[in-house]
Amino acid sequence: MSPEQFSSAVLDWYDEHGRHDLPWQQGITPYRVWVSEIMLQQTQVSTVLNYFDRFMQALPTVQALAEAPEDEVLHLWTGLGYYTRARNLQKAAKVVVEQHGGEFPRSVEQLTELPGIGRSTAGAIASISMGIRAPILDGNVKRVLARYTAQAGYPGEPKVANQLWATAERFTPQQRANHYTQAMMDMGATLCTRSKPSCLICPLQRGCEAHLHGEETRYPEPKPRKALPQRRTLMPLLANHEGAILLYRRPSSGLWGGLWSLPELDDIAQLDDLAYQHGLRLAGRHAMDGLTHTFSHFQLAIEPWLVHVDPVGEHVAEADWLWYNLATPPRLGLAAPVKKLLERAADELIAGDAR
Repeated sequence: MSPEQFSSAVLDWYDEHGRHDLPWQQGITPYRVWVSEIMLQQTQVSTVLNYFDRFMQALPTVQALAEAPEDEVLHLWTGLGYYTRARNLQKAAKVVVEQHGGEFPRSVEQLTELPGIGRSTAGAIASISMGIRAPILDGNVKRVLARYTAQAGYPGEPKVANQLWATAERFTPQQRANHYTQAMMDMGATLCTRSKPSCLICPLQRGCEAHLHGEETRYPEPKPRKALPQRRTLMPLLANHEGAILLYRRPSSGLWGGLWSLPELDDIAQLDDLAYQHGLRLAGRHAMDGLTHTFSHFQLAIEPWLVHVDPVGEHVAEADWLWYNLATPPRLGLAAPVKKLLERAADELIAGDAR
């Protein structure tokens, strides 16, 4: 197919079969498109739907996001993972408000200067919300183009990525760039899926090199696999007589940056020092079921302990520590496994009270 035939086939399919009722497709603004694109990075549409609605209800404008407490932003993001996305979202909002008068820049180049916005996200914002012709290359589009051209090599390699960008540039039309961008993402999400692509109803079937050779699932070629290293940590859930759990805020950079988490120990013997540090007396403990959390670059084996504590005298609270009330939890950003452990602790404490 020529580039014109390619884009026409994609747009014809979109008009009849594309998704038109996603929440970020209603009342389109650069802000709504941007938030949805950041949420959709490495996350399924079905997961993002509820998060997007809650986020927009709480922070409906870029000004609201820029002015919100970080804890509120991270709370709204809790469970989506990759929390650097949320922190960069707020950093970028502040730049838009402070340096651009609350209006998003109207070029891909300027958009990519904002924290957390890469070339593909900038292209999506520019094309979908501004009607600017700008190619994109998110995971879905990458898969469509890699299969259509039988692109050899792992797309994460610069040379392969550059070839795919050239392909995306070649096929992006001058007209209806907004619909074409949405259509390509929709096709990758609903037709050209990872494991069982629906080739027989795909509008690009006639020109697809991978389909022609029966090698659809060969492309895009995967990243060479490496065994994930394993790490272990012990997380005590210190519970006071009111059923609140002691949490601390992690440093703003690094793993779970800025989120509230549980203390981490190398050994249960360190529990005495932790209790002394916070003016607490240990009053009984037991191990909870372990939990394994997988990050992109390692697996973390968590050994949780539910530890009952009593206060000993007066103790000055520190800014980066707080008692998290399980009955009426505050709106904080929590790491996903920590949220899960807090829910388990609440169930155990309620069951204990019932006995």
